[in-house]
Amino acid sequence: MAERGNRQAENGLGRHLRRYQERFESVVTRFLLLGIFVTGLTAQFVKPVGDALEGKAYLGGALLSLVGYVLYDQVKELVSSIRVPTRALVNSSQLGSFVSEAFQARRVEISFLGYTGETLYHTLYHQLEGLFDDPGPTRRVLIRMLVPDFGQPMIVPARVGDDGGPTDDPDFRKRVEQRCREYDGILSELAERLTATSRVSVECEYRFYPGIPRDKICIFNREQVLQGLYDLSARTRLIHMGPEFYDPKGYRTDLNVWSREGTAAAGEAVTIWNKHFDDLWALAKVPEWRRGTAA
Repeated sequence: MAERGNRQAENGLGRHLRRYQERFESVVTRFLLLGIFVTGLTAQFVKPVGDALEGKAYLGGALLSLVGYVLYDQVKELVSSIRVPTRALVNSSQLGSFVSEAFQARRVEISFLGYTGETLYHTLYHQLEGLFDDPGPTRRVLIRMLVPDFGQPMIVPARVGDDGGPTDDPDFRKRVEQRCREYDGILSELAERLTATSRVSVECEYRFYPGIPRDKICIFNREQVLQGLYDLSARTRLIHMGPEFYDPKGYRTDLNVWSREGTAAAGEAVTIWNKHFDDLWALAKVPEWRRGTAA
C-alpha cells in the first residue's frame, strides 16, 4: 500500500513538472531568442558593446535570432502535428508488443479486466517462459486478472433463447470458468518455478468481479491503459447446428490507448483507471479453486 502511494506521489510530481514545462517553455525560449537579437543588434551599432563582445558578425547573428523568434511558433505547431496521438486505437491482436515493452522494466505490473483474458494469456505465457533464459532487467512481476463471477446467473455469456434473448446456461458458464481456471493454473505454476529457480519473483492471480464482461481493460506498469468494449452481440456454437451462445470475442476488440507520456488529460485518465482497477481488485472474490475447494 505504501509503495503504491509512493508511485502515485511520484507520478503526480512528474505531471506537475510536465505542466510547468509546457507552460514556461515557449516563454523562456522566446525571451532567449529576443535577448540574443537585442544583444547582437546593440553590439553592431554601439561600439563599446561591440568591443566588449569582441566580434564582428553581430548583425548576422541578430537577424538569425530574429528569424528563429518569428518561426518558433510555426516550428512548435509542426512538431505537434507530427507527434503520435496520445490516444491511439489498437486491436487486441497487438497486445504482444505492449507486453514486451512492459517487460523491459525492473518491476513489471500487468492488470487485466475483461472476459477470460485469453488474448493476454498467450503472450504472457511466452513472455514468462523467456525469463528463464534471459530475464533482462526484470526482477519482479505482478499479474492480476479480473474476470466475471461465472458462478452467478448471467445474460452474457448465455445461451441464445428461442426469442433471440439470453437464457442463463450454467453448463456454458462452467465451461468458460474452467478455461479461466486452466489459464490461472498454468500461469501460476510458471510463476512458482520462476520464483524458485531464477532471479525473478513472479506472482499471478485470477479473481472474480460481479457483472457481465462489458469492458476490456489492460494496464501496463501503471503507465499505459488500453480500454475498449466487447461486442456483446457476438455469438458462437460449440458444435455444428447446435445451440448458439452469447460469447464475446476478445481478439476482435479494439482498444483506446492512454499514456502518462501523453497530455495532462491522458495522464489523469490513467490515474482514474488505475484507481478503478485497484478498487475492483480489493472487492473481488477469490475463486474456489484458489481457496482449496473443488470448483
